[in-house]
Amino acid sequence: MSEKPPYTAFPNKFRQDLIAGKKLIGCWSSLGSPITTEVLGLAGFDWLLMDGEHSPNDVLSLVPQLMALKDSPSAPVVRPQWNDTVQIKRLLDAGFHNFLIPFVQSADDARAAVAATRYPPQGVRGLSVSQRNNRYGTVKDYFKVVNDNIAVMVQIENMAGVEAIDAICAVEGVDGVFIGPGDLSATMGHIGNPAHPEVQEVIRRVHASVRAHGKPVGILAPAEADARRYLEMGISFVAVGSDLGVFRNATQALRDKFA
Repeated sequence: MSEKPPYTAFPNKFRQDLIAGKKLIGCWSSLGSPITTEVLGLAGFDWLLMDGEHSPNDVLSLVPQLMALKDSPSAPVVRPQWNDTVQIKRLLDAGFHNFLIPFVQSADDARAAVAATRYPPQGVRGLSVSQRNNRYGTVKDYFKVVNDNIAVMVQIENMAGVEAIDAICAVEGVDGVFIGPGDLSATMGHIGNPAHPEVQEVIRRVHASVRAHGKPVGILAPAEADARRYLEMGISFVAVGSDLGVFRNATQALRDKFA
């Protein structure tokens, strides 16, 4: 009888690279399809964000997308619909190890997010002996090692989060801070204009504060010039586009050729 192949989810290399501040280029996966997710996985991005907040995804639609990335070098990251313990628990059990938690405004929000991803005594994650995340109970010592292999990134999207950034960064288990330029610009009165000088100044301010705590910063930047500017600034994990944006732009460009 041949030996089973080794389980490769641990250690979580994406979390290790994130904490080390390595440049990690990602892409949003918004279309909710395992086929488009599989195609994204062939491109070789460092990470792919599967969106539960602004895309028509739920746990049942996300599991096939995880399966589609089994042979991909891209690390799956999930954004839940909300910073909710039950939602996070279900996504953990489905097989996610990397989380981008939306709309974190305070240290209490950050602590709740981290606690939701950890088994007791470090957190409040509910225990299920056999689920997809531990290969249905076949991963040896899963419960002993998983707490140290979950990546938690918190998203700053308004001025409340900006003002609380030092307290948020001080929360143990917060591995990185992700800036949401769209919502941030909207809450600052510059909706649709994240390039506004006031918004850019706040982004620089958040970046400086997070880096002072020794943590990495990420951002969504679908415009190439923005992405390169943020990388030069020292923002280390950057989403440079989305499957929806690429598909929309490419199909429109194709049609325009024959206008």
